[in-house]
Amino acid sequence: MALSITQACIGCFACKEVCPKNAVTVAEQGFMIVEHRCDECRSNTNGPQCGQICPVETAITDNQGRALNPPGSLSGIPQKSHVIAMTK
Repeated sequence: MALSITQACIGCFACKEVCPKNAVTVAEQGFMIVEHRCDECRSNTNGPQCGQICPVETAITDNQGRALNPPGSLSGIPQKSHVIAMTK
């Protein structure tokens, strides 16, 4: 278990409010997830609640460094790799 909160976090407290394990805490540098408390919401079929409520893309990552809300997932703006260049 190793979800992390990145520097993209805007400090809105949403993840802290919904975490059923009280694993999200305020640290000196912003928010952090207390690893031994977090079970990544294993009993929640939709995955970690912090990732579901977070309004910021790339603010929470899994133990592989993959964003729970990757770029484009919330904004609807496609990633560069998915954009097809238009030619004349």
